[in-house]
Amino acid sequence: MAVAIDCTRLLSAPIMNIKAVAKRANVSTATVSRTINGSAKVSPKTAERVRRAIEALNFYPNTNARALGSGRSSLYGLIISDITNPFFPELVKSFEDIAVVHGQEVLIANTNYDPERMKICVTRMLQRKVDGVAIMTSEMDEGLVEVFSRRHIPLVFLDTETTGPGVSCVRIDYAAGVQMAMTHLIGLGHERIGFISGPMRLSSARTRHTAFTERVAREHLICTTEMIQEGNHRVDGGEAAIKRMLNAEVRPTAVVASNDMTAIGAMGAITQFGLRVPQDISVVGIDDIQLSAFTMPPLTTISLSRAEIANAAFRALLHARNEDDATKPVQGEEHLVHPEFVLRQSTGPAPR
Repeated sequence: MAVAIDCTRLLSAPIMNIKAVAKRANVSTATVSRTINGSAKVSPKTAERVRRAIEALNFYPNTNARALGSGRSSLYGLIISDITNPFFPELVKSFEDIAVVHGQEVLIANTNYDPERMKICVTRMLQRKVDGVAIMTSEMDEGLVEVFSRRHIPLVFLDTETTGPGVSCVRIDYAAGVQMAMTHLIGLGHERIGFISGPMRLSSARTRHTAFTERVAREHLICTTEMIQEGNHRVDGGEAAIKRMLNAEVRPTAVVASNDMTAIGAMGAITQFGLRVPQDISVVGIDDIQLSAFTMPPLTTISLSRAEIANAAFRALLHARNEDDATKPVQGEEHLVHPEFVLRQSTGPAPR
């Protein structure tokens, strides 16, 4: 575990160099350099000894000089879709926590689900000469992937099925999560179940939509066209979508939302219609953001571990480094995140 540095001693710190750190830690200067650069070649025990020496000597490496000397910036890029959705700040925190332990910094960019803004984010990453990029979005195009590939910058994607040299992926089993939600609602006697998807241009939204429609067909449930609505993964999208359902001739008795923000918006609109959750309509979300435990009523949801996603993404970038030849990245990894069902009070038996 990394040693915290006492910033109050910074101004009075003596000028130390890498040789002094090496001498105190009883290692070579090369080992100190590798530790500072987060190399996987240094054992955790040795790296900890070096970090303790760095802290004891108040040695603060010049990151610009380090980048020039090693060719590495010790900076990872993290691109997310929507900073206003609590799912992503929780993911950022988990990613940054593990980055701190490994002596890496994190450059965060927010796309707002906008492909054009994604291009701007990519440009920022290239300008800062990042050592790798975790792309935790669904709106990346292949042309931009090529830009990173030509510069031999390792990548890790969220919700893709393609891996290769220097390209890893973290996949979430959304289909399994939707099945958990449907099994729960069917077990409560619901036969009219609606669904609010995310933007259908996103592959992850299409995956959840397909899982829902296939289960509806298999169970021979009642599902009119009005019971399937497209949202935007935000509160206002969930509110607008459920209103369209409730204004239809046939209303659902339960709704599965593509994420918790959508579900929260839907619950608010249900209350505006003078209906109750779950007595009149049950609601299930996906994500299990911290806020979902404090809604009224608390939201039944499908939990996706942000810590697991962040850890898998960071490890993939760390392992993608080829210490001997940066132009020959190692084969990427694949990690599957399994969802978990979280029962709270927003679901109940189907009304008679």
